[in-house]
Amino acid sequence: MRPAAVWCGFAVVHVYFLCWMASFFLHGWAFSDTEQYREWAMAGYNAPAEGSVSPWVYPVLAQVFIFLPRIAGHDLYLLAWTLMITALDAVAMWFLLHRAHRPARGELPGLVGEAPRDDAAAWASGAPDPHGSSAVQSRRRSAVVAGWWWVVFTVFMGYLSFARVEGVAAPIVFIGLLYAVRHPVVGAALLSAATWIKVWPAAAVLAMVIALRQRVRIVVTGLVVSAAVVAGVLVLGGIGRIADFALNQGSRGMQLEATFSTPWVWAAVLGIADSRIADNTAINSTEVYGPGVEVMASLMQPLLLVAVLVSAALLVRALRRGADRGRLVYAGSLLLTGVLIVFNKVGSPQFMVWLAPVIMVGLLHDRVRWRTPALLLLGIAATTFVIYPLFYTPLIHANPVMAAVLTARNLLLAALLVWTVRRIWRLGSRAAVDAADLGRTTVS
Repeated sequence: MRPAAVWCGFAVVHVYFLCWMASFFLHGWAFSDTEQYREWAMAGYNAPAEGSVSPWVYPVLAQVFIFLPRIAGHDLYLLAWTLMITALDAVAMWFLLHRAHRPARGELPGLVGEAPRDDAAAWASGAPDPHGSSAVQSRRRSAVVAGWWWVVFTVFMGYLSFARVEGVAAPIVFIGLLYAVRHPVVGAALLSAATWIKVWPAAAVLAMVIALRQRVRIVVTGLVVSAAVVAGVLVLGGIGRIADFALNQGSRGMQLEATFSTPWVWAAVLGIADSRIADNTAINSTEVYGPGVEVMASLMQPLLLVAVLVSAALLVRALRRGADRGRLVYAGSLLLTGVLIVFNKVGSPQFMVWLAPVIMVGLLHDRVRWRTPALLLLGIAATTFVIYPLFYTPLIHANPVMAAVLTARNLLLAALLVWTVRRIWRLGSRAAVDAADLGRTTVS
């Protein structure tokens, strides 16, 4: 339960992945998607859209991090990429263990050391809080718990976070969420920048816009960051391709791992009505095929939009009923991120990395309540690890055991979404929440 111990665990896990990646880069190879990243990096910015280089599929700011490892050359690209991910993780861990336990006054509802509601004026005047050290100690313990959780999560998901752009975006999103409530402009700037690396951090920005009073500043900050990105692309001469990440996805069907693909996975396993699992070579994706799949694929986009609107309405309801704004930002970020995964027809395994930053911030601010989603996500990470990289080939060949593992993973995702909905619904009942918090003021 000391930060130094967490750092030791962090070092062991990251050194392991560095050594594992060495089995590739010592031969001049890359691993998984880093092979594509290396191809883009070596081709240079604004490379021809056609030819040996695949179309660009990420928001434009991702190019900064994909091009940076190029300084190590072709053969050692993976080494430089792995070191870059390790450095970003270390920065995020430093913020978690050595900065996040220093709360602003009044930021720790439910923890020892919070001033009673009728002492708010005394706090505002700068009067010392005799129990403030207890609040800080509790937050420090929460930071250590969150740090250990991240280390264990990385054990399962490191094969993906070290080989995908998600590994770049996740530490930035975590730091952005740390600042989201206390310094919304800083948080919005980081999260907006992360959205230009991968789209999913926009979920946290939306939660901030709904829950926080400084929504105008948050929106303006996002627009300023976006304008800066567009200006940079314009200077570099690639403005005509700034939307490639949205336009180059191709005609996607229902991907194998998507939650709504589960019925067709079992239909393929049982050999029902010519259902099957096969590759979509046009976009390098494995999809399910069978009766009704095309209809389901066409419905997923509007279904996702409806789910986002319902989630936003749920957040607005909670806010109007007096929910704590900080808690609502964290729960709302988890809800909207979960919706982007569950109601997505893609369902790639690296999507599970999206949830980690929100869980870490949740554990930091309320480790008792957030231990349930934290355990659920560890289960999701473990089952995802079994699916990829361990036994993805048997899953493609409709192995019933792997179909069961995939089904279990998708049910855990659904359970996490249900927990989040219940959490936000309860936040909308302010009297009940306040009563529960008063009963937890001695929890350490």
